[in-house]
Amino acid sequence: MPDIPASDTFLASDAFAADLLRGHTDTIVLAVLSQGESYGFEIFKTIRDATGGAYEIKEATLYASYRRLLKDGLVEAYWGDETQGGRRKYYRITDAGRAVYHDNVNAWEITRGLIDTLLELGKPARTGMPRPGRRP
Repeated sequence: MPDIPASDTFLASDAFAADLLRGHTDTIVLAVLSQGESYGFEIFKTIRDATGGAYEIKEATLYASYRRLLKDGLVEAYWGDETQGGRRKYYRITDAGRAVYHDNVNAWEITRGLIDTLLELGKPARTGMPRPGRRP
C-alpha cells in the first residue's frame, strides 16, 4: 500500500479526494469483509486505521453501504450473541460479493493506470524520453 501523506492536503475534507473515495465505499467495505466477517464499528475502525486516521467514512455512509450490499446479495448479516456486551450485527461477504469486489478492483486498476498516464502529460519530458502519446 502506498504511503499516505501526513499533511492536511490528503484529508478527506479535500472535496475531490472525498468524492473519489465515497464513490468506492461499497468496494472498500467488501475489501474489509474479504478478510473475514466483521460488525459495523469494527469495519469503520479497520478503514480508519488502514489510512492512519486520514480517512473516516461517516457512519450514515457506512450503514447505507451495508443496506445496499445486503439488498444486492453481496453480503449477509446476522446478529451475534450478547456475551460481549450489546448485540452486534455482523456482516460477511458472499461469493457474489467476492466476484464484484474482484471486478471492481480490476476496473480501479485500469482506471488508475489511465489517470496516471494522462497526468504524466502535464509533467516535463525527460531528456531523450518522449511524453506518452508524443512522437520524438
